[in-house]
Amino acid sequence: MGEMAMAGCGMDKAVRASVSFDTPCGALLRELEQIWTEIGEREQDKDRMFLELETECMRVYRRKVDSANAERAQLRQSLMAKEAELKALVASIGESAPRFKVDENHTSLKDQLAAVTPLLEDLKAKKEERIKQISNLQSQIEKIKAQISDYNYQNNTGSVKQLDDDHDLSTRRISDLQMQLRNLQKEKSDRLQKVFIYVDEVHYLCAVLGLDFAKTVKEVHPSLHETNSENSTNISDSTLEGLTQTILKLKAEKKTRVLKLQEIVEKLHKLWNLMESTEQDRRHFAKVAAVLESTEEEITSPGILSLETIQATEEEVERLTKQKASRMKELVLKKRLELEDICRNAHMEPDMSTAPEKIIALIDSGLVDTCELLSSIEVQISKANEESLTRKDIMERVDKWLLACDEETWLEEYNQDDNRYSAGRGAHLNLKRAEKARILVQKIPTMIDNLIAKTFAWEDERNVPFLYDGVRLVAILEEQKLRRAQREEDKRRCRDQKKLRSLLLKEKELIFGSKPSPKKTSSFNRRTSNHHPNGNGAGFMTPVPRRISAGSATPELLTPRSYSGRYNNYFKENRRLTAAPLNFSTVSKDDSMSSFASISGSEPDSPLLDREETSW
Repeated sequence: MGEMAMAGCGMDKAVRASVSFDTPCGALLRELEQIWTEIGEREQDKDRMFLELETECMRVYRRKVDSANAERAQLRQSLMAKEAELKALVASIGESAPRFKVDENHTSLKDQLAAVTPLLEDLKAKKEERIKQISNLQSQIEKIKAQISDYNYQNNTGSVKQLDDDHDLSTRRISDLQMQLRNLQKEKSDRLQKVFIYVDEVHYLCAVLGLDFAKTVKEVHPSLHETNSENSTNISDSTLEGLTQTILKLKAEKKTRVLKLQEIVEKLHKLWNLMESTEQDRRHFAKVAAVLESTEEEITSPGILSLETIQATEEEVERLTKQKASRMKELVLKKRLELEDICRNAHMEPDMSTAPEKIIALIDSGLVDTCELLSSIEVQISKANEESLTRKDIMERVDKWLLACDEETWLEEYNQDDNRYSAGRGAHLNLKRAEKARILVQKIPTMIDNLIAKTFAWEDERNVPFLYDGVRLVAILEEQKLRRAQREEDKRRCRDQKKLRSLLLKEKELIFGSKPSPKKTSSFNRRTSNHHPNGNGAGFMTPVPRRISAGSATPELLTPRSYSGRYNNYFKENRRLTAAPLNFSTVSKDDSMSSFASISGSEPDSPLLDREETSW
């Protein structure tokens, strides 16, 4: 104990010797030592108490050192953590490391920490911005994928929380996501455009077919008929497939309805033509009637193929069909009259198997179907029209020939008018007409020859005779040609007899002497007052055909119109006439002479009249 005390005393003395009494702590120790001296403390107690003070001071210093060491360790740990976080942020956002490197010249840990903190905050802000950007891109990508794949997309923060542990926040990743988003947006745009095209086509088909568009597209997907923004429109594969199948189904339905409606409209057209319906009756079904001549692509009118339109057209067909039964007899007779008109205009004979009296008897007996009878007459009308076209050239030539014959008749009557050269009103017009008529009359033989040649060619080509009002045209032309030759011969004989008469008169004058010629009586004047419509006798108008005497038949033949009518009546009474040309070689000479006598005897100044007067 003594040694410890001495040791302690020695230590206390050493401590007290080392403490400077100039410091506040030394002054307090000196004051404490004086107090203890005044009190009378022993040296051992003083040394003990100084040792306690020193121990207590050591505890305080140690606490301070430990606290400082802990703070330094914490600062170092914080600095290391921030540096590690700084490196992680630099690595995650892909920024270059030298830009965020801490300056090693700073010795203080707090200064180093203060230098790292702003950089770290800047990187954290940039990280949050990158996270938001990437999260937004991923959200849009997921949303578009959901629309394409047709699963429900829930917009929540799960994807953002997932990014907190994601270390790849670089601009390269953002570029990849942006590229992916652009590709998906393009695919979405293409799909949306395709959906719109399909929906428009469905709308068009529904309008044409008269279907409910909203109901049709809602069966594919409800969003197709919503009026919201385009984001609500479903663009999934199932929707596109559903629209495709719907379009195919509607097109097939359209094709079926087009064929059905065209079949109905064809019947409707036949009934219209059969019933000769007016435009007012057809106007209500004008659009429907246009379907018959339109292709499937050209039929675009709304509701034109609806079930209501088809049903209304069917009802109209049924109504006209019922009316057809009551009017069929009238229609058949009307078609027969049409056939007769065509044949009459073309100077052909209609088929007598469908004569009106036979038609009425057949319809009343019910032995024949009126539709078949009507079809038979329509076939006859078609054949008559075709044959009329083949006869057109010859008929035009016949008309020209008949016109020339009319002019010939007029010219003969004009030449027999004693006042034709008088200076009356219209005389110059008649002179011009007479001049043209003489030229035209000279062409009549050529016309007849050409007409005969044309008719023979027509008959050879078709191997059937060319009939004119039931008579072979060649026979009429040959007979006319022969009669013209006979008339020319009669005129020649008349001229010869006139010359002979003149010679006889001269001989009488030589024998008996000259005497005045007897005055011609009015009975030989064939010109009557009816040739002068104006009544003054000064002018000459177109003469009225001469009255034919009962014993004169030949002058009638000289008028082509009457000739044609007489011979038509003649051949109508003799239907059993063959197609062979008529044989005019059997005409007796007496008949020709009698004809000549009737002609020449009826003319004024005729030699035969003078001969008869002489004989009388």
